Amino acid sequence: MTSRKTAMVLGGSSDIGRAAARAFAKCGYDIVLAGRDVAALEPDAADLRARYNVEVGLHRFDVLDTASFQSFVGGLPALPDVVVSIIGLLGVQANAESDLAHATAIMRSNYEGPALILGLFAERFLARGSGTLVGVSSVAGDRGRASNYVYGSAKAGFSAFLSGLRARASRGGVHVVTVKPGFVRTKMTEGMRLIGPLTVEAPVVGDAILNAVENKTDVVYVSGKWRLVMLIIKALPEAVFKKLKF
Repeated sequence: MTSRKTAMVLGGSSDIGRAAARAFAKCGYDIVLAGRDVAALEPDAADLRARYNVEVGLHRFDVLDTASFQSFVGGLPALPDVVVSIIGLLGVQANAESDLAHATAIMRSNYEGPALILGLFAERFLARGSGTLVGVSSVAGDRGRASNYVYGSAKAGFSAFLSGLRARASRGGVHVVTVKPGFVRTKMTEGMRLIGPLTVEAPVVGDAILNAVENKTDVVYVSGKWRLVMLIIKALPEAVFKKLKF
């Protein structure tokens, strides 16, 4: 690799992953893309190399295969400067209510796997004394709603993990960022009824991630409107909140 900083994107084939990789590459970072299907990452890697003249490495990473995490991190040719976890699974709430396997996949994909891999990188970063970790969580984790509480509970756990890790890691020169995008127009939300004023495009999220890293921001609501919306939702009395249909 070159003397430039390196950003690793876990979940590099997702729409937000691609957007984040482009934002960092445009800023001069070399890129490492990681995902379950390395072949699917090849076109993106070629595009980044041609478009931004940066080096791009590819690695296989399965967020559900936690037994492989130690060898994944230990086998990297060099420790990146930034690791961004954009991995997640929205799932189907109705199915998760009775299908334990589906509920487990949602919980593990949004909390267990991302938390464990970022925690492992945190130990390496702390030993080095520098680095930035970014976890893409969700506004759904700010308060459990009837329509997506399995997904929301996993994101709530991930946000709490990032908060605690941030407090600890800051004492050792490592920065931890929590990103809450809100509604994003991606393949994952295709077919969903999105609220226009509260919806952003994937490149907006990618730029927000880069800006948070560069400016050492702790918690980012990609759209400032979501911060206000969630403040209101969190303030609602339980007796009122549980009657709402959303």
